[in-house]
Amino acid sequence: MKKQILALVAASAMAVSATAIAGGDAAAGKAKAAVCAACHGTDGVGKMPTYPNLKGQKEVYLSKQMKAFRDGTRKDPTMNAMAKPLSDADVNNLSAYYSSL
Repeated sequence: MKKQILALVAASAMAVSATAIAGGDAAAGKAKAAVCAACHGTDGVGKMPTYPNLKGQKEVYLSKQMKAFRDGTRKDPTMNAMAKPLSDADVNNLSAYYSSL
């Protein structure tokens, strides 16, 4: 019984943390994505082979990566500068938009 309760608590904690990372507004993300289109295309497909495709990526993954660029734990001079001014809401909205494509 204790193992079942612990498993339930762990599953609930994981669900809550995933919800906290994701859950953005795709329409707001689309408006914010105009500047991203220079490299990632208007359709979320990178314009150069070295620019990643964002289209259809998982929302939680995109949020995690953008926050890592913003916080400097993931290093790329261009992306660190682009992500630095983004709020958590901006990140979540952009993630929702690109994952919806």
